[in-house]
Amino acid sequence: MTETQVLVINADRLDIDHPLAIGPEPEMFKLAQHNYKSGEWPFPVRLVKPGTKPWDDATYLASMKQDPKQGEREDIKAIRQAHKHGKHTLRELADSTAIELNRVKDLVHKYSLPLNNGYWRAEKYNNPDEVIAYQTLSRLCKKIDAPEFSIRQASMSNGVVNGYYISWVPGMKNKHD
Repeated sequence: MTETQVLVINADRLDIDHPLAIGPEPEMFKLAQHNYKSGEWPFPVRLVKPGTKPWDDATYLASMKQDPKQGEREDIKAIRQAHKHGKHTLRELADSTAIELNRVKDLVHKYSLPLNNGYWRAEKYNNPDEVIAYQTLSRLCKKIDAPEFSIRQASMSNGVVNGYYISWVPGMKNKHD
């Protein structure tokens, strides 16, 4: 069995034309450790195979950049997964996937994902021009300072909670449902 030959090079210079040492990998590893610890080589070193093209930082970082299409595929996969797990509003999708709300809006539109566009509506009892609408019940609860169960109960009978008529307005269903 032949051992792999390697070059020991200065990691700061990345010059394979002028190696510090050449030899079998296990021996060069031990030599590099010894010389670095002893201070003979006061710089970091790399073991590379002959003919290897060492990268500079800019080339390395450029190779690490994600393909934009791949990023979009991963985002839409995460959005679809969240949608499958019961997140049906843009805000819920954005919160559960940690994707920016505007990006979620764009991707949902681009891929025609079905959403629940229904919302909770609270209309002031003595002022019909004052209307509060939220997609989530918890936000409406905070806004009118009422418990969730009261709002749910009132929405079934067009009842009043804290001076507001409460109702659930179903959204338009998507063609793809």
